[in-house]
Amino acid sequence: MNIKEYIQRNTLYLDGGMGTLLQARGLAAGEHPETWNLTHPQDITAIHRAYFEAGANVVNTNTFGANCLKFGKEELEEIIRAAIANARAARDTAHGDRPKWIALDIGPTGRMLKPYGDLDFEDAVAVFAETVRLGAKHGADLVFIETMNDSYETKAALLAAKENCDLPVFVSNAYGADGKLMTGASPAAMVAMLEGLGADAIGVNCSLGPRALAGVVEEYLACASIPVLLKPNAGLPRAVDGKTVYDVAPAEFAAEVACLVARGVRGVGGCCGTTPDYIKAAVSATQDIAPVALTEKDISVVSSYTHAVTLDAPVLIGERINPTGKKRFKQALVEGDMDYILKEGLDQQERGVHILDVNVGLPEIDERAMLVRAVTELQAIIDLPLQIDTADAGAMEAALRRYNGKAMINSVNGKQESLDAVLPLAKKYGGLVVALTLDETGIPATAEGRLSIARRILAEAEKYGLAKKDIVFDPLALTVSADPNAGRETLRAVRMIREELGAHTSLGVSNVSFGLPERDAVNSTFFALALHAGLSAAIMNPYSEAMMKAWYSYRALVGMDDNCASYIAYASTLPKTVASPAPTAGSVTEGASIAGASALQHAIVKGLRDRASQLTEGLLATRAPLDIVQEDIIPALDAVGVGFEKQTVYLPQLLMSAEAAGAAFEVIKAHMPADRTSDRFAVVLATVKGDIHDIGKNIVKLLLENYGFAVTDLGRDVPPEAVVETAVRLHAPLVGLSALMTTTVPAMEETIKALRAHAPWCRVVVGGAVLTQEYADGIGADHYAPDAMSTVRYAEILEKELLEQ
Repeated sequence: MNIKEYIQRNTLYLDGGMGTLLQARGLAAGEHPETWNLTHPQDITAIHRAYFEAGANVVNTNTFGANCLKFGKEELEEIIRAAIANARAARDTAHGDRPKWIALDIGPTGRMLKPYGDLDFEDAVAVFAETVRLGAKHGADLVFIETMNDSYETKAALLAAKENCDLPVFVSNAYGADGKLMTGASPAAMVAMLEGLGADAIGVNCSLGPRALAGVVEEYLACASIPVLLKPNAGLPRAVDGKTVYDVAPAEFAAEVACLVARGVRGVGGCCGTTPDYIKAAVSATQDIAPVALTEKDISVVSSYTHAVTLDAPVLIGERINPTGKKRFKQALVEGDMDYILKEGLDQQERGVHILDVNVGLPEIDERAMLVRAVTELQAIIDLPLQIDTADAGAMEAALRRYNGKAMINSVNGKQESLDAVLPLAKKYGGLVVALTLDETGIPATAEGRLSIARRILAEAEKYGLAKKDIVFDPLALTVSADPNAGRETLRAVRMIREELGAHTSLGVSNVSFGLPERDAVNSTFFALALHAGLSAAIMNPYSEAMMKAWYSYRALVGMDDNCASYIAYASTLPKTVASPAPTAGSVTEGASIAGASALQHAIVKGLRDRASQLTEGLLATRAPLDIVQEDIIPALDAVGVGFEKQTVYLPQLLMSAEAAGAAFEVIKAHMPADRTSDRFAVVLATVKGDIHDIGKNIVKLLLENYGFAVTDLGRDVPPEAVVETAVRLHAPLVGLSALMTTTVPAMEETIKALRAHAPWCRVVVGGAVLTQEYADGIGADHYAPDAMSTVRYAEILEKELLEQ
């Protein structure tokens, strides 16, 4: 029985932590754990064997950080070959008759992907692909992608695995205490994307203990149709006598895990702090629990990098990013004026749409390049899911590949040529496909004819493994000025597709009124009738007051608006402007607003880099540089920072706002003396020895620089003596240290001790996924920063203390 069949019928037991066990066997601070596959194979084999004998079905190879960014080509292959050989030796000599598999373990690169970092998406895919190919070559049974805290990097790793081997692929993400990934993704968003991309099992690992991760696991179980995995930490870490210990013992761990197995979890293991004793206890506590049957979740869903949008209630799709009939938009496309396109997206978001349609098709431009650019730049500043709208299959694939989430695909139709071009893309990349009810004979005049085409499209989709939930039908609104029966037949088709096929529908509403006066009146009435017929989504103009009135009114009338709250809020603002519905959690408008914001503040809050630069140039004609910094740039950054601290703004939005502020600062610097561009004290940053993960450090650097601090970034894998030398040379009041892995925290403690001895005036702030306040206190840090803004706030407090001395 292969592992995919096994997990369908049984609880699959996974292994536990590796790093803490290697430290106990002598792994030095800053030493790469992966090299022990070559230098200490007997230790690695012994750990794997202990997990197998504790009851694990799967052990992950000691290759968490094994990639070409960290090791040379020949060394990387030797490490992966040895890692798999060590695991195979453990399997061959372990007692017990449970089925046993070897998983190629793949962790994050430690780099952030563009546009928030410097690693291109395709370069990330290439990094993971090399590791995957080597793992498959040397005999891994499956690929296990784990501890990913960025949805985009997760996609890169999963694509690399699917494209470079035919092994089963399991994917596990690391969630914070807020129940989201570092870059903002909710569990529902990750389930949508990962299922769409074809992962064989998905789940949660690291960060927290099983009880703290229960809410995330429950959301996975509610959304996922495939097996759900759980590998929690042994609670939270703390330092005791120079050693890392965790606060959840094996028996408590096993009891908490058993509760989640009873709820439906299919794969159980452990992460940081867990040992074979934890796995043995978990097996004992769960082996008599009958696996909960896997069920197909009939959820039609799209997602962005932050959240999922389902079609359970009517959804609004903004139509304005489209050149059809829009002279100014065409001009923007030809001139490459991305700010205009981004502003169109932001304005529609503020008016309450749930999804943005993105169509950039013009004969005189390179549609493929422009579509990819538009999708990536829109996603950089807007957290709405996108509907990728093109008739060019090549452009569609390029955009889907770069899209961070599960997109809406507009469109396929009943023509065989279209089906053959688009459905394979939906299968490979995931997506909710808009299917037009037309074929080689044209658009049927009757609802019955359109229903017939819909049935054929479903049959074709099934051949590719696409379910009905992945198709939304557009029965095509035709103009009533040309055919008096057009509106009636479209409405009948909406109802028939809903009732007879149980499928969702979408319409481009405004087509119905073409050629008529007072089109808004016709459109809004038709929209209300379509909603009543069961319409799931509408591509519409959110600037139309009549359309928005129809939508709010309909929701209130059919019980979709508790206490009519959204309708009342909307109606209260009608005399002034078209209001938007209550913003979704994390939207820029909710999380970072400034009363009476200036144009520059607005550009920074929205993350419009080019616009911020242009506005700053204009302001310098009449205002002093430092006045602009103090009155516009810093207040805008503060507004976004407060939103981030309140968890109403996500990390990507924070970074894009910081980039926009940085662009404004660059203009300011050009108009100021060189010795006045950084007027706050020096800060030294470093990722500690042995750790190559510098995402968190780089975010802190960006924010501190935007707040005027003079940052010296020593990079990754920095030895203690280099940190001390720099702090002493600059007489820096503050040093920031980062570590992602438990195996590198001892190097952090060593660095702090060295700073205490040679730079006693210097304060130390620490951060990283494995740290807690208690842990930071235990290793002697002055401040624990759970996020980047916390470091900025601490620096400001320290500055105030220094000024008062």
